[in-house]
Amino acid sequence: MMPITLGIEEELMVVDPASGEVIADPHPAIFEEARQAAGEHRVVYELLRSQMETNSRICASVADLRTSLEETRGIVIDAARRHGAAVIASSLHPWARWQSQQVTPRRRYQEAEITFQHSVRQFFVGGMHVHAGFGDPELRIQVMTALRQYLPTLLAISTSSPFHAGQLTGLKSYRQIVIAALPRTGMPRELRSRSEFDDIVERYRSIGAIEDASELRWDIRPSAHYPTIELRICDICPRMEDAVAIAALYACLIRLLARKITAGEPLPELSHELIEEGRWLAQRYGTLAFLPRGDPPALVDVDDCVMELVEDLGEDARALECESEIAHIARIVREGSSADRQEDVYRQSMLDGASEDEALRRVLDSIIGETESGSARS
Repeated sequence: MMPITLGIEEELMVVDPASGEVIADPHPAIFEEARQAAGEHRVVYELLRSQMETNSRICASVADLRTSLEETRGIVIDAARRHGAAVIASSLHPWARWQSQQVTPRRRYQEAEITFQHSVRQFFVGGMHVHAGFGDPELRIQVMTALRQYLPTLLAISTSSPFHAGQLTGLKSYRQIVIAALPRTGMPRELRSRSEFDDIVERYRSIGAIEDASELRWDIRPSAHYPTIELRICDICPRMEDAVAIAALYACLIRLLARKITAGEPLPELSHELIEEGRWLAQRYGTLAFLPRGDPPALVDVDDCVMELVEDLGEDARALECESEIAHIARIVREGSSADRQEDVYRQSMLDGASEDEALRRVLDSIIGETESGSARS
């Protein structure tokens, strides 16, 4: 069996549990204590001072990744609690505005603000990035290209950003709108070899657009620093079991596609234009989306897409010992993503006579509760 290693990054926001407001300049001890307690993991600064990024250790299995995520969240939650704060794993805060945030005083971030101006100042979002290490560079590029058609499904089930600056946006992932303001984002084109990717990087470098491949902010990319393919399209999931299930789905898809490529079997294909259309439908409708599939193409609802995937990935889920996590994907569609639950809390609160501010506060409280549930310190 081809070994697959996994790692997960989460971009968390620090909030005041009393007011619900984002803490623009958290106590420095929160970060330092979390960093010192990280052990094999890493806790690093993010663009904005109100955010903290956790990086798990390298994990040899989905079960190991679950433990790692429990530990990393627990470390940050514990450090925040000691200083009267809380953290949320949601791609956008229900009402906080980017204008109130402060850029972290580090050269990399300060240079980004000078270059990208308003675009980067508004980059007040959190995401979940999943790394998968497997095979050689050529196989990784081929698998990455084949994975693109599944990215809309992965986005749909991870959505957690329906609000922006106190407004219900009508999108399940408004984070995608914010990200799109920066260059070199979105869906990568079809790539057939590592040299083709390296050529893209070199062309950007030749005109001074980037220093290295980490500045290609695609929905999925070869990591600039590790022998992995990094899934970046997903919103961050407040429920830990959802995050682990999505990582398991990613790993199983990689194993399935790598098996087919190695065996010389044909792969399902979808045009770049229809993958892009599916991406839009996923960010708009989330778990209620109908996504393009097949040849000739037809719109298929996310529930059917997921059920088909669960069936197709049976052998891979057994091999990776993550059958329960793959089964959980269907539960996400049935019960809704975080975006669905946030909207439900808001609308129910309004029906119960709450003001808009009260309804938004209940949304925030629900996100805090889900973020803390299941961590090693909860």
